[in-house]
Amino acid sequence: MEHNSTFPIKQSELDMLRDEATSYLKSVQWEQGQRAKNKDKDAKDESILLYLSRANNGTNTSEITSVSKTILELKKRLLPESIAIPVLLNQTLFAVQEGITLGIWIKDSYYDASGLSSLNERKSTLDDSGKREYESKMHTSTAFMLFSTAYNILHNLKNVASDDLSVMKQKFAGIPEVSFMSPLKGIACMLFYYDKYLSHPDIIKSDKDVADFTVVYFEALIAEIQMRKSSLEYQETILDRTYKLEKSEFAISGWNNVFAGAAKSVEFNKIRFEQIVGNRDAKHFARRLTERLLSYDFTAKKNPFQELGGFMPVFMGYGIPGTGKSMLIAAIATRLKEHCDTLEIPFLFHPMPDTLISTFQGGSAEKMVEWMKPLQDPSKLIFAPIDDAENNLQERTAQGVSAGVKEVIGVFLRYTEGAYAVNYGNSSIGLFTNLPEMLDKAVISRVQGRFKIDGARTEHDFLDQDHLWWRKLDDTMPDFVNMKNPDNYQYLQDQGLAKNMGEILNKVDKPSEERVHAIYDKVEKQFKTSEHLFYANLYKDMQKVFPFFSSRDVRNIQSAISLRLTDFDLEQSWFENPEVYFKKDYQTKFNMLQELMRANMKGLDFSEIRRQEVVRYIDNVATIADTDFKRKVDARVDQLHIETEAREKFDKEYDD
Repeated sequence: MEHNSTFPIKQSELDMLRDEATSYLKSVQWEQGQRAKNKDKDAKDESILLYLSRANNGTNTSEITSVSKTILELKKRLLPESIAIPVLLNQTLFAVQEGITLGIWIKDSYYDASGLSSLNERKSTLDDSGKREYESKMHTSTAFMLFSTAYNILHNLKNVASDDLSVMKQKFAGIPEVSFMSPLKGIACMLFYYDKYLSHPDIIKSDKDVADFTVVYFEALIAEIQMRKSSLEYQETILDRTYKLEKSEFAISGWNNVFAGAAKSVEFNKIRFEQIVGNRDAKHFARRLTERLLSYDFTAKKNPFQELGGFMPVFMGYGIPGTGKSMLIAAIATRLKEHCDTLEIPFLFHPMPDTLISTFQGGSAEKMVEWMKPLQDPSKLIFAPIDDAENNLQERTAQGVSAGVKEVIGVFLRYTEGAYAVNYGNSSIGLFTNLPEMLDKAVISRVQGRFKIDGARTEHDFLDQDHLWWRKLDDTMPDFVNMKNPDNYQYLQDQGLAKNMGEILNKVDKPSEERVHAIYDKVEKQFKTSEHLFYANLYKDMQKVFPFFSSRDVRNIQSAISLRLTDFDLEQSWFENPEVYFKKDYQTKFNMLQELMRANMKGLDFSEIRRQEVVRYIDNVATIADTDFKRKVDARVDQLHIETEAREKFDKEYDD
């Protein structure tokens, strides 16, 4: 469902609700349900669940809970000497208070937008269907209020809490019950169990634990609400809008949860570029990508390379099977991770999961949104590879393509360009494929940088590929490999990184693809390649032969040229001493890069680079289109062969 309008949450309006939030923290009353009470009766006495279920000493009366009192007692227990409340205790209490304040605001907004306010005023006169609607909207407003509260608390505590919450998650035994009965009951139930956990002696051992536990608790609350949200009615006024908190990055868009799955980086094998043989183009590209991502400025939330035109939010590596795609993905992740560790920058390695396509209608879109959402988090550098991209992003018009694939592509397109596409210059999606011609045309047109992954290509490449294998034997048993080494080549000396693209590209003179060659020659007879009109006519004629060639392709050509113009190394000293460049403010970084760019451009000829990049791109477009066509022809030919063979065999048997 498209979110169409954004509503501001004004700080001045929150100020008016803060007292109400504080009063809930001072005291709420909650009577445990029978089921929550009976949970885990047989467990050992020290069980946390049992502790929670005995919270009222087995009596049925409701009990008054005070979170603020518990926090004060914690302060005495953790820091008996100190007068001030420890910073993290304070920050957590404040985050919970702000979260509840915001939740109340969201609930009020839902009351007005959904017509619950007017039902509430006529409560005593409602007929049965009116009562049903009233109750139903009450449940939805409570659920959305609790969701918004938890979401805001996570937003404010995510950077305060520990990265690794596994120990706390092991202590945590879940939330025995969550109430959607009414906003007041929802808050009372939420705070009752939150308070019970805080008072349990095993949960909190330090003030850091308070922040960690709070994140774990409210993550669990969101998960519980997400599980039950499909049973709620009257969600239209939740799904059709985004609420944006003024003077903050915080926004609520339906039930979307940026934090789901975003916190953890996926494990990967560490690989150096030198261990990858051949693939000069790919290695060079990967190195540029890492340098560009690392230039992102966390304060300004933008990347100077975006302004210079050298940044690629979406790129593609393609080549025949077995040429090192997975190794390359690991090498990019390794390089980024190492630099991020040195620079103390949070890094997220976020590969697309294999299990994305769902058999449920709408399920794939939901999973894809969940996967794409963390890419909009401006607080870390994100590398998001899609391996074997042809599986999830294949041409939608092809026969037998599942509804799931279409959903995934729809989400991908929406998030990479259009209203949803926020790119701060801190994340990059890499499509890796053996079959670029099977990718959806609209997906391919989003690709702003492309390179071949072609594996070993030269005599030296193959020497090195073998050397990487037999040297392990050589290490274990010296002299076992009794073979002569080459005379004037040192192993792996060719596997280093190129200085720039010019070193890698064979000078491209003319397109190699026949139809493109013909178009190129025809236009070249009318205009010189140093005239702007040459390109305008080339594009026009390309479009006649390849109808899907569009202005987006022209934009992609422009970004390929910009990439060449920004194809310079960052100074080695900048990496050794981050203060010189990486830790500088945005404008300084931008100016430093402009200097480098100017120096780099002195040796370049713009019209020649433009010609080369245009030829590379249109050749690529044609090859992809042709391969697709050739594959279909080959399949048809095979089919005819099989039929002929079968007919002959049949005739022969029949004659016998």
